[in-house]
Amino acid sequence: MSELIVAKGLVRSFGEIKAVTDVSFSASTGDVLGFLGPNGAGKSTTMRMLSSFLLPDSGEASICGYDVVQQSREARSRLGYLPESAPLYPDMTVKELLNFVLEVRQVGKHLRGQRFNDIVEKTHLDSVLQQRIETLSKGFKRRVGLAQALIHDPDVLILDEPTDGLDPNQKHDMRELIREMAKSKCILLSTHILEEVEEVCTRVIVISKGRIVVDETPDLMRRRSDSFGVVRLSFSAPLSEDNLTALRGIRQVDRVDVHSSAAGEVTYNLVPKNRQEVFSEVFSCLQNRS
Repeated sequence: MSELIVAKGLVRSFGEIKAVTDVSFSASTGDVLGFLGPNGAGKSTTMRMLSSFLLPDSGEASICGYDVVQQSREARSRLGYLPESAPLYPDMTVKELLNFVLEVRQVGKHLRGQRFNDIVEKTHLDSVLQQRIETLSKGFKRRVGLAQALIHDPDVLILDEPTDGLDPNQKHDMRELIREMAKSKCILLSTHILEEVEEVCTRVIVISKGRIVVDETPDLMRRRSDSFGVVRLSFSAPLSEDNLTALRGIRQVDRVDVHSSAAGEVTYNLVPKNRQEVFSEVFSCLQNRS
């Protein structure tokens, strides 16, 4: 499988601040890379270099085999990019903007109607096509930004916080769309939402202080967490000693930590041995004693 995104030793500084230091990774069709890290970690800077919006100080990168510096036009033609704050023309209607992007992207005239209708349906923009962009809500503006990134059917998508500003239903629709697109595309997306990573990502890259510190599957990353496998039970009153003894007696449970709140609620954290899955055993124990 050919690599559609390749980054090798990318470095970028702003004055004395080194934003990205020696970032290297690659991705292919079917990959959905979750780019995680705190604000200022270097995520957006890396995405901007991959998208030819920023030149790296050193290192190299390619999109679909085209160098993002030496062959930037070819690289960008195969890329769909949704920046964190997608720049849109506020005085255009949604329909005008999408038709403008189709023309700028040099999509063949015989394909424009099909691409337009397909993207409007996928991003649920039919109700606002005649509205000026400046009148749209933040959520709709985000969807317009995604539509302009997708409308030329690129092989690679780089999405910076794609669900930012969307309501829960819109976030669900966006994740479904990302999962569907991943079958035929390579997707790199940044997010702060761990739930989003678990739902749509095939790999997780964690960047901190400009360096990659983790590159693995979401499952492996989850298993490395101290809280992996912990079963948390909350009750309005303490459990009886018999029930608590029964929980502590589950063979796979290492210990039961008890926490009480000021409101009287009691929480029991059942920590498994060797990070095993113990939910079904806990459920059976409580069911048998009910």
